[in-house]
Amino acid sequence: METTEPSEPSKRRRIRELEVMVADTIADTHDTTTLVLFTGNDRLEYLPGHFCTIDPHNFPQLQRFTAFLEDQKGKKEPPRAYSLASAPHEKYLAITVKEEKYVSGTTKYPPLLSPLLVHRLPRGTRLMITGFTGPYVLPPDINTRTDHLVHVCAGSGIVPNYSIIKHCLVELPKMKHTLVYSNKTHDDIIFRRELDTLARANPDKLQIVYTLTRDAAASSQGTNFRSGRLNQALLKEFIPDPSAVEVFCCGPGITKFDREAAKAKGEEVAPRFLESSLSALQAIGITSKQIHRESYG
Repeated sequence: METTEPSEPSKRRRIRELEVMVADTIADTHDTTTLVLFTGNDRLEYLPGHFCTIDPHNFPQLQRFTAFLEDQKGKKEPPRAYSLASAPHEKYLAITVKEEKYVSGTTKYPPLLSPLLVHRLPRGTRLMITGFTGPYVLPPDINTRTDHLVHVCAGSGIVPNYSIIKHCLVELPKMKHTLVYSNKTHDDIIFRRELDTLARANPDKLQIVYTLTRDAAASSQGTNFRSGRLNQALLKEFIPDPSAVEVFCCGPGITKFDREAAKAKGEEVAPRFLESSLSALQAIGITSKQIHRESYG
């Protein structure tokens, strides 16, 4: 996972293991599910943007698949990281998981844990999680840096930003937010209903623009819908003063498997959402010091 350096509070936070129970499962889209987790604690100490990890070895039903993949790779399967969709002020803990797909000729190994979490984890299931950590959090001095956060996300990259936005609307009410959120189609938008509700309740604090890469008629769905990929012109339109913002950018980025595949073909590795977005942000005058980033494969 490609991230910025941890902030001081993130470095000091102690990692611990918790047993949780799946209290509810919410189908956000056809391939994305939010797991609401009961912990027995009213409040848990974490920061918006943090993630927890889940070890596939916790699931007996995955034992044969885990063993097979470990034989193929010659190493132990590591825990998987999932961003928290909940915010610290909320009375529940939640993670949102998007199912990874196996694409023949492109994906090196079949996904192990996400299909189970998204489609086959019933309410009442008990599991162990390890948390909470991650550098993709608000700097302690964010109030002195800016009063305007720009969130640039794609797909499940919305999850940590959703937590950050909810937290700020309650705890940092003077902070304004612009969310530029890219998906393939309208049906792929995670938290669409929740985000729109937040925007209606906070019209002077939260502005949202959705970009749909596979819908040429996206604008017919509303004035805040655009067709095509996120680009420099769109960012310039919604960020009038690049010097006055802090950006939280999260989405798919180049993986080591992408690099290996490109090298095997003698080609340059193609940029993905994260690399393209960072290039566009810097092109409109936003410096690397203003950008916080997190990627997934």
